[in-house]
Amino acid sequence: MTPATAHPPPRPSAPRRFRLPPLAHLPREARDTLFLLAVIGWIVLPQAPHLPLWCSALAAGVLLWRGALALTGRPLPGRWWLAGLLALTLGATLATHGTLLGREAGVTLLVVLLALKTLELRARRDAFVVFFLGFFVMLTAFFQSQSLLTAVAVLLGLLGLLTALIHAHRPVGQPSLWASARLAGGMALAGAPVMLALFLLFPRFAPLWGLPSDATLGRSGLSPQMRVGDIAELVLDEGIAFRVKFDGAPPPQAQQYFRGPVLTRFDGHEWLPLGEPDFMPGLAGAHQAVQTDGPAIGYEVTLEPSHRPWLITLDATLDAPQLPAGWRAMLSRDLQWLASRPVTDNLRYRAESHPAFRYGLDRFHTARLRDALALPPGFNPRTLALAEQLRQATPGAEPAALVQAALKRLHDGGYAYTLEPGLAGTHSADEFWFDTKAGFCEHIASAFVVLMRAAGVPARVVTGYQGGELNALDGYWTVRNADAHAWAEVWLDGRGWTRVDPTGAVSPGRVGQFQRLRPPPGLVGSAIATLSPNALAQLRAVWEAVNNRWNQWVLNYTQSRQLDLLKQLGFDAPSWQDLGRVLAALLALAALLGSAWVWWERQRHDPWLRLLARERQRLSRAGLAVPPAATPRALAAAVQASAWPPALRHAWQQHLLALEQWRYAAVPGRHGQHGPRRLATLRRQSRQLAAPPLARAATVPATPASPTSPTAPSA
Repeated sequence: MTPATAHPPPRPSAPRRFRLPPLAHLPREARDTLFLLAVIGWIVLPQAPHLPLWCSALAAGVLLWRGALALTGRPLPGRWWLAGLLALTLGATLATHGTLLGREAGVTLLVVLLALKTLELRARRDAFVVFFLGFFVMLTAFFQSQSLLTAVAVLLGLLGLLTALIHAHRPVGQPSLWASARLAGGMALAGAPVMLALFLLFPRFAPLWGLPSDATLGRSGLSPQMRVGDIAELVLDEGIAFRVKFDGAPPPQAQQYFRGPVLTRFDGHEWLPLGEPDFMPGLAGAHQAVQTDGPAIGYEVTLEPSHRPWLITLDATLDAPQLPAGWRAMLSRDLQWLASRPVTDNLRYRAESHPAFRYGLDRFHTARLRDALALPPGFNPRTLALAEQLRQATPGAEPAALVQAALKRLHDGGYAYTLEPGLAGTHSADEFWFDTKAGFCEHIASAFVVLMRAAGVPARVVTGYQGGELNALDGYWTVRNADAHAWAEVWLDGRGWTRVDPTGAVSPGRVGQFQRLRPPPGLVGSAIATLSPNALAQLRAVWEAVNNRWNQWVLNYTQSRQLDLLKQLGFDAPSWQDLGRVLAALLALAALLGSAWVWWERQRHDPWLRLLARERQRLSRAGLAVPPAATPRALAAAVQASAWPPALRHAWQQHLLALEQWRYAAVPGRHGQHGPRRLATLRRQSRQLAAPPLARAATVPATPASPTSPTAPSA
């Protein structure tokens, strides 16, 4: 054999690659399991940012492991695996939270237990346990957030769980997930009116109504103290602190100072309040201590949760904000309003403020001016020397002239407003005035107050928010954490405490034109901004307007608004008892309408024909070629000709012939009192009949069954 005719050596065979079968060719159990795992993953996803990292990783790993077992058809892990993972979960939860009880530890355990339970999906009852845990974990998402996005995610999870639950009750063949999803959507729509009635009329008893809060949770926003550098971290937080809607024309942006904690005590590193707040002796005392000029400005505030008792208002608010039932407001002598408990949910209230005011001329404040002059020894020696120079250079060393001299130095001395001034050392005021000459609002305010105190002018730091941005879609001013601000108050003879914002001397645009330091947008935001410079701002405005509607009409739907609804319905002095009566009447009316509809439906449609049509449909799904008008006896003959197991075939024949007998046999009382009971028994037997497996199609004969067909049982 010549080389030309020789067969070439066989090529080495390529290694076989593992390929997953198409989803349509998977067994019914594998498909249903994968869908349920996807739903569980969607339910756990909103919780992931609030869960420990190990919890999210363990839950994701278990779900992926269970999905791989379903795809490959491998057996589930044994009890020792589950016991080990459970012990690991308990130990990690105890190490993370220090307890196995409480809200945070409980949610952590529930998420992991839900994932672990999928490794025990051996029977329908195991699936029902997973459904129950899934519904419970889905509700815990509202513990962390009640935003519109969370509500949408929970709604999709609810529809997914309902779809899986309906699918579990359809054991015949390979039912369509889409058909189960449509049925789940129909059930949700059918329950929507009842849900709406319960939402509108179920009595809300403050403070019991709502989700439990945890006072130990972290929060974003202002702090009860100020260490130089704290607010600089907040400028990168675009989260919303509160929204404001003015009754008429809003005040100029340069006057939009929303008051927060007042900090008087300085230890060299940190600004702190003097102690527990001193409250005004009633509203009469507030009006005596504060002198106002001009009309008041009315507005409405929607405050985001801060886990602090602070009620943010414009300077100066003398009358108590109008809070929902169960809340009480108190005014401190520093003109800060505080609630009777921390704000752990969205809170909406109305207030009136006087932008032009004077206060601090009463005996209480003049007796405590020494606290506003105190400086810790051994700190900022160069600032103390600078203060002495200002006093010598200022004729008469008048406090107002000293303030203007310090502001002039900030404006003309080459000082800059920046978000990155570097870390502050031991002598933070010295570093600002002589070294860095740059800082953020708390650097400037702190250094200014230290200089004023060293020059003999009583001064203190006030924290809060300055300004906001108007959303033209809904007319609300949005104030973000990035708008957190610190300014100063100095005490002047004849004028009392007077606001001085030294940041405006360094960067006038920060206060007057309302410029902001913003973090750079992300990848998607940069792409949108490149295509259209205004598109990103417009999209954010639309989203915030929609989210604000959610906050106003859903999260802030309080008992007072429920009672207002009853007033619109004609109640003169509604109470929560009236809410219960109206709700009970609506539910009774819904029950009567439902009963009437069922009765009408049964009268309109023959129940026997409905049952026969259902049996035709079940036999058709099992592989029998069933004509639309097949009779019960013809169906029984087709069942006899099929290749089903004998016991199942006999049970179906008996049932179909009994169905025929109820309709056509001359049985006394068929239309009497025992007739409906017998038909109900046939319907119950139909539900209990096992569904036959897919088999060779058998054609239902068009002619009546032969005499060899099974005889009809007696009634």
